[in-house]
Amino acid sequence: MANRRDSRIEPSFEGPPQARSSAGLSVNEEDRVVPSNRKASAKRKPAKGKSSRVKRGRSRRGLFGVLGRLFYWCFVLAIWGGIAVAGIVIYYGAKMPAATTWSIPDRAPNIKIVSADGQLLANRGMSGGEAVGLHEMSPYIPEAVIAIEDRRFYSHFGIDPIGLSRAMVTNVLGGHFSQGGSTLTQQLAKNLFLTPDRTLERKVQEVLLALWLEHKHTKDQILEMYLNRVYFGSGAYGVEAASRRYFGKSARDVTLSEAALLAGLLKAPSRLSPARDPKAAEERSQLVLAAMRDEGKISAKELTSAMSAPATRAPSYWTGSENYVADTIMEELPDLIGDVRGDIVIDSTVDLNLQKLAEQSIRRLIDDSGKKLNVSQGALVSIDDSGAVRAMVGGYDYSTSQFDRASEARRQPGSAFKPFVYMAALEAGRTPDSIRNDAPIKIGNWTPDNYGGKYFGKVTLATALAKSLNSVAAQLTMEVGPNAVVEAAHRMGIQSDLTANTSIALGTSEVTPLELTSAYVPFANGGYKPDIHFIRRVTTTEGKVLYDSGGGSAPRVVKPEIVGMMNSMMTGTVEIGTARKAAFAWPSAGKTGTSQNSRDAWFVGYTANLTTGVWFGNDDGSPMKKVTGGALPAQAWHEFMVAAHEGVPVRPLPGTWKSTPADTIVPDEIPSANNTAPVPSTSVGQQAPARPTAPVAQAPAPVRAARPAQTVDADGLSMPGDDGATASIKHPVPPGDVGGPRKKRQTSILDLLGG
Repeated sequence: MANRRDSRIEPSFEGPPQARSSAGLSVNEEDRVVPSNRKASAKRKPAKGKSSRVKRGRSRRGLFGVLGRLFYWCFVLAIWGGIAVAGIVIYYGAKMPAATTWSIPDRAPNIKIVSADGQLLANRGMSGGEAVGLHEMSPYIPEAVIAIEDRRFYSHFGIDPIGLSRAMVTNVLGGHFSQGGSTLTQQLAKNLFLTPDRTLERKVQEVLLALWLEHKHTKDQILEMYLNRVYFGSGAYGVEAASRRYFGKSARDVTLSEAALLAGLLKAPSRLSPARDPKAAEERSQLVLAAMRDEGKISAKELTSAMSAPATRAPSYWTGSENYVADTIMEELPDLIGDVRGDIVIDSTVDLNLQKLAEQSIRRLIDDSGKKLNVSQGALVSIDDSGAVRAMVGGYDYSTSQFDRASEARRQPGSAFKPFVYMAALEAGRTPDSIRNDAPIKIGNWTPDNYGGKYFGKVTLATALAKSLNSVAAQLTMEVGPNAVVEAAHRMGIQSDLTANTSIALGTSEVTPLELTSAYVPFANGGYKPDIHFIRRVTTTEGKVLYDSGGGSAPRVVKPEIVGMMNSMMTGTVEIGTARKAAFAWPSAGKTGTSQNSRDAWFVGYTANLTTGVWFGNDDGSPMKKVTGGALPAQAWHEFMVAAHEGVPVRPLPGTWKSTPADTIVPDEIPSANNTAPVPSTSVGQQAPARPTAPVAQAPAPVRAARPAQTVDADGLSMPGDDGATASIKHPVPPGDVGGPRKKRQTSILDLLGG
């Protein structure tokens, strides 16, 4: 047993297999339960490599999983978003009328006003310009608009996803709304059918309408409609109106630089208008030119040339005196044809060449003498024998003031009103050879003095009218009665209310230049009062006649013999009287007028061809510096009438009258308070109504405080002051027999009250 213990055999792991115990007790390394550290380390290395590969696989599977989940949820959200968008579209689309009822609304009608010789005077109406075909307008205009507003116009289907996405990105990055993604088709849809409100409903409807427009119309049709309806600022709708407004020319003649300016206005028409901010308009137009170059629409040479073009300086309003005529025509139009429902053409009576001549004359005289003489405004009206207005200038500059002084401003005519006094006297039996004593007279508390206190003694009525003697005019008014003078003026064409007092002899009641000039027309045409008109004919663009003036007959308002006597007397005003500066080669006649302190200066004169009235003054009624009717008004009249009669055969004034030998003339008696002036015939086959009795000493009725009748001077004639004091008389003449010996009569309470 001991030997057995001593011969204990330990397991060996080192020896070769053949040296191992034959007893079979042997253990291989693979049989070890706990491997050694060295061997374990050797075994763990390949295990670690395998684990990393597993981890990388799992990482890749995790990334794809996240992306997959993200894609999945995005897809889900897109589906739900699409459903939501479809629901919104369906909801707002359902609120619109059925697509079968959609139609392009009629364009706002344009009113084209042309002169007597076919030249364009103005466009009026909601659009302010006629429709111009795409092939008719300058090709630069559509190219410029497309380049700056919708570069992919001809390639998109009404909505531009690329442009919309770009605009969204720009707005998000910029943090504010700076760009819009609307196409020209969308803008047209908005202008045609929708309000400018920025709401989701309006945007959805805009998209639907844009798709419908693209389906129903070609690209060129859409572009043409857009250019003829879009707003270009300063009241101009459509490219034709804008071209006329800013450049004074048709859209057919617009240059490259002008087209760029028009296209630039579309972003902000009011803010970028050259009438408001020329610098901003110019900067914007240069951006348009650069966009056109980028798109290959223009060459580098064209770009350089257009960039160097001078900036457009548009007036703040429509300019040109013809716009005064256009405004008056627009006021009269509804009474002639009612509501305008389509484009129409108005043939006016105005001669554009004469209109320009009148405007130039008024402007030149004010430019040359305005500061020196303190005159800032003028007006001119010219009317032919048929009552057609051939020219009308309502002020110095329409662009700075649209108030029409020719047809709207009522001013005191001064001595230009005297022809109606003399006409009433002739109708009452006087003649141009009737004699009155030009001397100081007193009518109640009123003393109508002559200019400078100068008197001429016994003179004929013809001389008194030619020299515009106040005392004689007052005597005649007292003789025939103020009511007779008022009736004669209204019969001739004055429409304003006239105050029937003795001071009316000196033109104290206010009238407009248009009505005063029209009241002289019967003197020029032989005694007939035509309808004063600006419109000859109104037609549609297709030629259908809506109105024709017809040139109807004019009633006779004054007898031929009276016309002959009046023309004989008023010829003296031009030949030897206060309007000698107006004389020219044609037989002419007329009357000057100047109100108190030269606040108003007039000359209304005529030939057998034209009757023309001219006024100068200031809007605030401030006095001019010794300007009389024989000065600036007579000069302007002369310039205009010489040009207007160039090449026209000379015609004598109507009517004839021969002076009676002086030794057979006896002064006419002044009717007493109990007598009535003779009543003449005023029209063929008709007798004028009896005129009221005129007292010898009738005090003038009060007028407006701003212009008291007692202080009105007529044609530069000195008058009493505001306090009733009589002006000094430089050349006194002893009072003579004023119209004959005075008849004594009983003094009444009315005489005492009247002074």
